[in-house]
Amino acid sequence: MAKTLTIGVLGAFIEHIHALNTLRGVEHISDVVEVRTKEELSRVDALIIPGGESTSIALIAERCGIIDDLREFARSKPTWGTCAGLILLAKNAIHTKKGGQQLLNALPVTVSRNQFGRQVDSFSIKLSSQCLGAVSARSAAGVVEPFEYVFIRAPAIVSVDDPEVQPLVQLPPGHGQTEASEDGLLVAVKYRKMLGTSFHPELTNDTRWHRYFVRMALAEEAAVEPSAVAIAGE
Repeated sequence: MAKTLTIGVLGAFIEHIHALNTLRGVEHISDVVEVRTKEELSRVDALIIPGGESTSIALIAERCGIIDDLREFARSKPTWGTCAGLILLAKNAIHTKKGGQQLLNALPVTVSRNQFGRQVDSFSIKLSSQCLGAVSARSAAGVVEPFEYVFIRAPAIVSVDDPEVQPLVQLPPGHGQTEASEDGLLVAVKYRKMLGTSFHPELTNDTRWHRYFVRMALAEEAAVEPSAVAIAGE
């Protein structure tokens, strides 16, 4: 029998929790829990660190006494950081607040905080991403159905600092461009048991990125690629 997962969401981020709960009938998810304490963290097989304000997330984690536990979890169990969660996961961050901020120092990338500007500069873009091929419908020509990527005060990955980091999604040139991003900014990567994304997949009704993460977590158990893990019922 296939293993089922208990997936945690750091804090009470209802959109991620809702997305995961909608998948409980089609993916191998046994429970979805909010994580605020060491005890709750110890119960989960995989963790989502959501968006928000990365400095505040780190401060709250420190005050709750779980920052070191989060760091160890990210290095040993499947962990997905979205938007601010990506910043927290990273080994390096630029354009941070004065005095810098606490990082988990787990994902070997450099991220640029608020790369796309302020709240008023938020945008969405539809892209066809091959990494979602195993959880997507395809056109007659074999093209993956586009996903709507939502960016709100989002970071971007400006440097990949380990050859094991796998680029997953890159924006077309012209979005949040800098002198270091002539070919388009990198906004999603996979590294060992970690997934890092700049965008907010939970703000759409499309659960494909959540399915990708569940399959990635299951794949770590089975030591195979996410696409090789079958959907329950298929």
